[in-house]
Amino acid sequence: MLTKGKAQPIERPRRFYTEAAAGPVGDGFGVLLDGRPVRTPAGAALALPTEALARLVAEEWRSQGEEIVLADMPATRLAHTAFDRVPAVREAVAEEAAGYAGSDVLCYFAEGPEGLVAREQAEWEPWLQWAEAELGLRLVRATGIVHQAQPPESLMRARDLALELDDFRLTGLASAAALFGSAVLAFALARGRLSGEAAFGLSRLDAIFQEERWGIDAEAAERTGRMLAEARMLEAWFRALG
Repeated sequence: MLTKGKAQPIERPRRFYTEAAAGPVGDGFGVLLDGRPVRTPAGAALALPTEALARLVAEEWRSQGEEIVLADMPATRLAHTAFDRVPAVREAVAEEAAGYAGSDVLCYFAEGPEGLVAREQAEWEPWLQWAEAELGLRLVRATGIVHQAQPPESLMRARDLALELDDFRLTGLASAAALFGSAVLAFALARGRLSGEAAFGLSRLDAIFQEERWGIDAEAAERTGRMLAEARMLEAWFRALG
């Protein structure tokens, strides 16, 4: 019989550098730790398309304490993904992002209560109309939680729009769609039509309505805070890409 031992503490790498700054790397910009470029998990020198994005990532390295906590470095993780992985799987990433149009949270209007229905109609419907007018993305609305199939041509349109993006914007789009459960909100964020905080708020309108009525516990509040921080980072990500 196996006996359970005590959980081993997570060993984090110790900070091995003094200064973290953005600077030229290859044909782009990277993060220099005491003058040496950060390398990706695949071993390549990380090169980013804009200096502003390099500064965003460098700030995460600069803000680390005695240990490097990768969980607190979402822009760094996203940059590594965009650089190492996405170029070889662009179509799969675009399909993943477009898939959220097939079950977009904005399309599922509540059956009640009346106050929630009115709020969703006022706050979600304009963005569904925006998606159709600006993106050519027509989505069918539903009432309740039963899955509503979307037109195949709409899903193809979402995929084509995603594939028009470069690797770094596509990576951000896929991350935003997963965070919000919404391709519409992800595109709106990527195009600078919504802030990260506003998009996140729209994505959890039902939860906010319930919290206003019944309150929120500490664990849920902590999780919501982490997700909001990610939404704000994604806003900064797209802004840094220009």
